[in-house]
Amino acid sequence: MTSADDDFPELREGVRALCAEFPAEYWREKDRKRAYPGEFVDALTSAGFLAALIPEEFGGSGLSLEEAAVIMEEIQAAGANGAAAHAQMYVMNTLLRHGSDEQKARYLPEIASGKLRLQAFGVSEPTSGTDTLSLRTRAVRDGDRYIVNGQKIWTSRAEHSDLMMLLARTTPRAEAEKKTHGLSLFLVDMREALSNGMTIKPIRTMMNHSTTEVFFDDMEIPASALVGEEGEGFRYILSGMNAERILIGAECIGDAKWFIRKAAEYAGAREVFDRPIGQNQGVQFPIARCYAQMRAAELMVRQAARGYDSGEGAGKKGGEQANMAKLLASEASWAAADMCVQTHGGFGFAEEYDVERKFREARLYTVAPISTNAILSYLSEHVLGLPRSY
Repeated sequence: MTSADDDFPELREGVRALCAEFPAEYWREKDRKRAYPGEFVDALTSAGFLAALIPEEFGGSGLSLEEAAVIMEEIQAAGANGAAAHAQMYVMNTLLRHGSDEQKARYLPEIASGKLRLQAFGVSEPTSGTDTLSLRTRAVRDGDRYIVNGQKIWTSRAEHSDLMMLLARTTPRAEAEKKTHGLSLFLVDMREALSNGMTIKPIRTMMNHSTTEVFFDDMEIPASALVGEEGEGFRYILSGMNAERILIGAECIGDAKWFIRKAAEYAGAREVFDRPIGQNQGVQFPIARCYAQMRAAELMVRQAARGYDSGEGAGKKGGEQANMAKLLASEASWAAADMCVQTHGGFGFAEEYDVERKFREARLYTVAPISTNAILSYLSEHVLGLPRSY
């Protein structure tokens, strides 16, 4: 089997060339000011990379999830921050798989062209976290509209999105036939909602991630905003979540490659006691171990992406692969981040080396979009057949 680095060479080179136009100084400035990298996102859109999963008939690039994963990996490997735009890919997949023909015709061409941005995914709530089935945001049908009340948290990029994919309860939990029923998915036009009961509050975090709280106070949305059938929203987001985990896994692989390359270059050039520090096994062995860990995780990400493209994305096997890809890749990335700081010593904390910025960004992915422990619980119950732990 060839290295994944050899797959899709033209696509990889295209992403690298675009990222080269946004050097480290650009990202340091954005991080310093906690500013959204709009210019970078616009460039990705213009190049067609954010429309990777949109079929050509709607103006998109019509690529596979495996190719979309390559795009996100190369963005991170270049030292950029794909979190500013990655939601458009995995949220898009939910719309593609479950949206109506009318919704696709109305929104996909404008998203592909960049006229509209679909970056916000309203799922998590302060009282539910990973326990999606206990969310409290309600959407009540009233004629040809729904009235929405509730709150979402960790809704990243809400301030920079025109559309939101929103999960809300349409049937009280006690009345639902099954615990997985009663949740519905809506495609909300935020341009209208912001003057109609939606409020967005930024959350300041340890990294520049543009995340927010969103409040809904008698927000009215048309019944046509419903995606698929009422009450089936939880099932719809599962395939989207698997795509999300695979794409995040690919980003983590890119981060790990950046950290490993950065560490190896520094260790080869930095001299102490008249010899490069990379000559010392105490320095070179951790770098080599991280490289092996990254390559192993990379194979799992590639297998998960190919499985998703073959139609396994929503099934048990797809869930197993997507979760393992995200788990292994996030751990490989975090191990490489820690190693890179250690290799650089004091310079690892200096802004000009970019290591501390990427270190902060990499830490997120062992916690979100699903935590390591939640993945282990999933594998224990659904793959190994152990008793449910929660």
